[in-house]
Amino acid sequence: MKELIDYIARSLVDNPDQVKVEEISGSQTSVLELAVAKDDLGKVIGRHGRTARAMRTILSAASAKINKRTVLEIIE
Repeated sequence: MKELIDYIARSLVDNPDQVKVEEISGSQTSVLELAVAKDDLGKVIGRHGRTARAMRTILSAASAKINKRTVLEIIE
């Protein structure tokens, strides 16, 4: 899941070298923390949060296959 979010975020931003994804794993739930450059934050969130919502939808669909819940947090 970490690689999936990393790939999507690097494709969206102008500074792909500043994209960092950290995974905090639990028994049933994992939390992915996405950090990008300040200038690219709007591109990752999208207009009215549409891009962030789409990334969360893809993540939930992919994590459903492995029977685990994954949450995406975008760090400012």
